[in-house]
Amino acid sequence: MIGSNKMKIELWSDVACPFCYIGKRHYESAISKFTDANNIELEWKSFQLDPTIPEDINCKQSVSAYLSASKGMTMDQVAKMTEGVTEMVKNTGLSLDFEKAVAANTFNAHRIIQKAKTKGLGDAIEEAFFKAHFVDGLDVANKEVLMNIGEKTGLSKEDIYDALSNDEYAYMVQQDIMESRNIGVRGVPFFVFNRKYGISGAQPVEVFTNTIEKSFAEWRKDNPVIMLEVNEGPACTADGVCDKGKIGYSFLMKTIKGSCKQTSFTAFGKQKPVS
Repeated sequence: MIGSNKMKIELWSDVACPFCYIGKRHYESAISKFTDANNIELEWKSFQLDPTIPEDINCKQSVSAYLSASKGMTMDQVAKMTEGVTEMVKNTGLSLDFEKAVAANTFNAHRIIQKAKTKGLGDAIEEAFFKAHFVDGLDVANKEVLMNIGEKTGLSKEDIYDALSNDEYAYMVQQDIMESRNIGVRGVPFFVFNRKYGISGAQPVEVFTNTIEKSFAEWRKDNPVIMLEVNEGPACTADGVCDKGKIGYSFLMKTIKGSCKQTSFTAFGKQKPVS
């Protein structure tokens, strides 16, 4: 769950989006070098690139074949497009196979992601779905595949059944998608930092680094860490231990302030409204 004493980064993403997979790696590279990374939390938000793919489609197609059929592109045109993406991933350590990847409706995958978020497994299950789709060539709309991915990530069978049958999780997916429209998201990945700055697309690592540093510096200014000098007298601790001794010591206390609604965030030098 997202703690109010940490800066929030929101990420709209679809597991069928190659740039979301690349953007995830670029973000991870930037955050791994940030000294205050433990004071930042990433919240995954649902987005569907193509909600028109039938959920119960029986004749599965590769992503390349589906793009050709649905977009009216020749296979050569599709190949040129996917080659550009393949070139981008070389420095990320990823290996994407568009001939192996299966075109699938991702709505139910997002329902399971929403459930996983409530268990603190959002990052893990997103990674699992990306790998399943782009590397392993699994059909992420298939119920058996969804069950296997969910269980391997740490969800119970009951959790997965709940995610797929409880309308609450479908509603959460729809709310994320609606929110993305309200703030002007037209494509993914889309990152929002502290409800103020936005990054659209799989930008270079240095763009993430600069945005993390800038947004966190502003957040920290509003959420300072206060150093207190404490003279301790006889007291009982939360675990029931009572001590008559007196010890002078210092500790850090984080102030948690009430949240204020931001009216806009900066994306590509333009101001856009945030709900």
